[in-house]
Amino acid sequence: MKVILLGTAAGGGYPQWNCACAMCARVGENCPPRSQDCVAVSADGGNWLLLNASPDIRSQIIGTPALAAGPGPRQTPIKAALLTDAELDHTLGLLMLREAAAGLRVFAPGAALRALRSGLPIQGITGAYGGWDWRIAGSGFETEGLRVRVLPVGDKRPKYARELDIEGPWVVAYRIEDPATGGVLVYAPCLATWPDGFDEFVTGASYALIDGTFYSPDEMAGATASGVSQGAQRRMGHIPMAGDDGSLGRLRRHPGVRWAYTHLNNTNPALDTTSAAYAEVRAAGADIPVDGTELTL
Repeated sequence: MKVILLGTAAGGGYPQWNCACAMCARVGENCPPRSQDCVAVSADGGNWLLLNASPDIRSQIIGTPALAAGPGPRQTPIKAALLTDAELDHTLGLLMLREAAAGLRVFAPGAALRALRSGLPIQGITGAYGGWDWRIAGSGFETEGLRVRVLPVGDKRPKYARELDIEGPWVVAYRIEDPATGGVLVYAPCLATWPDGFDEFVTGASYALIDGTFYSPDEMAGATASGVSQGAQRRMGHIPMAGDDGSLGRLRRHPGVRWAYTHLNNTNPALDTTSAAYAEVRAAGADIPVDGTELTL
């Protein structure tokens, strides 16, 4: 199984265009810029799945030779998109894929699919360009030679969907297995907590990409002039790396798994490879890969 990390930052990317916080001002050699989180996965290197569809998807595809169009004049190797939720930074890229006039399959939690019909009508917009196949992810499915398991991990709604009468779950994680090689990728960029069943879900995984949005539970409080409280930060739906209930303390339960953090917010001090936060992540046996990282599982 081939895996390419197209983007590794949270919404807005790094640096964020409207932000002059200490971390955004520090972007450079030790703090490489990052586009918004998105991953490409393939069993054969020829047919690819997208995990989420970031607003940066056009530049991510253009910058990735494996995703180049062809061999026909209007063919693309991108066959499907697997959405973890209905957040803007995970779905707006679908609008950039509208030229894939027919045949694209989109898997997502049922609540997300309903939101993308009503609150953010991406299904209707793309439907004007060609017929796509929108499918509820359910508990699992097979596509393009890969087996996919699905775990509900949260009920955090996008802001635009707060008033919609739609039952959750709203957020899922994916476990993607290549039956030919036994390689297993877990993709969980949005974890509000370490959810029930997640330890079993990652057991035996070759590589687990998990939520690295925030380093500390009160990071936003001092990072920007907005002064976001600790409680408000937690309601954003992202478990911190550090702290008593952070994710770093859980990783050692699975010594055989290669852990990596993605979806890093522009305020996260672990973006700096010379920082104490980055050193703590590495000491725990986890990585913070950059955009363009390629893996074979």
